[in-house]
Amino acid sequence: MDERRDPVERAASGSMDLYDIATWEERTSVDGLAVALYRLLVASTRAIVIGLALVILIGIGGLSAITDPQIGALTLLSALPALGLAAYVYTTDVTENEPLSLMVVTFLLGVLTATFAAIANSLLSNAGQVIAGELNLALGFAGSVIFFYLVVGPVEESVKLLAVRLYAYSNEKFDAVVDGAVYGAMAGLGFATIENALYITRNLAESGLDLGVASAPAIIGAGGTITAVRALAGPGHVIYSAIAGYYLGLAKFNKENAGPIIIKGLILASLVHATYNSTVGIGSGIIASVTGIGGVAAFLIYVIIYDGIFGLYLIRKIQRYSNAYHDAHDKGPSAAAFGPEQTEFED
Repeated sequence: MDERRDPVERAASGSMDLYDIATWEERTSVDGLAVALYRLLVASTRAIVIGLALVILIGIGGLSAITDPQIGALTLLSALPALGLAAYVYTTDVTENEPLSLMVVTFLLGVLTATFAAIANSLLSNAGQVIAGELNLALGFAGSVIFFYLVVGPVEESVKLLAVRLYAYSNEKFDAVVDGAVYGAMAGLGFATIENALYITRNLAESGLDLGVASAPAIIGAGGTITAVRALAGPGHVIYSAIAGYYLGLAKFNKENAGPIIIKGLILASLVHATYNSTVGIGSGIIASVTGIGGVAAFLIYVIIYDGIFGLYLIRKIQRYSNAYHDAHDKGPSAAAFGPEQTEFED
């Protein structure tokens, strides 16, 4: 686009050498040094971020799912629904299957970057409590809702998107908008897995069991309920981050508007995430009072309804991409069928 080029480049003929005048590419040894140092800086920054996340993970006891077989088994069970949903998103990629290696790396980075959310949520929650105390505010439920929308949703969706941005985003195999949803789903799976592990570990510790001497049946029995609850919560993380990831993919191929596109994805994912956190207790209670079904069953019904609504939103968005892809490559249905999308979340 001419407006993105220097006036000299716009007016010059194609035969003019504009190197170091209006254009640039690697030519000299100094150019090579600059390129090498830039790549080293990028790689070092990535390594520092990953290393810091690993240190935090160890510090908060996140490795227990690996070191303790019983907790590992409960964590695996809790992650199965989220894994199934992530696998489904993977199969919807109409372009080409993403490499398993990139999927695994994104999953692991989702595990690691989740630690940043754990720290941020804890610090900001404590700070909020201090401020509320000093102002003599008793916000109660309203305070929790504010915290979900201003902290939990944005922070957790940002760190899951970071997991994609750290590695998969810059790989040549990330070559389609829809790939963002696939890698976003994997980052969400990693986040859900380590979050489940931490919840299960904490719940077992609070139960009074000595994990060092307790039998496997005792540990699994005590952790059964929290495992079921976390299994139901996990798919939501996949949905939220797949939505944000889709927009990250859209941003990659629309660099002139990349910033606003990424922000839009984060806003949508954060809103859906925070709304779930804010309504799950009330929604489950209403279902329990209306149907007489209590406990995990009422929670299950609410989660299915909520995740079903926004899961369909995600599927519709991916399907629109698939339809457009086939239309462009296979000369299928008329392009007129793919008009502007409706307002977000509207039928």
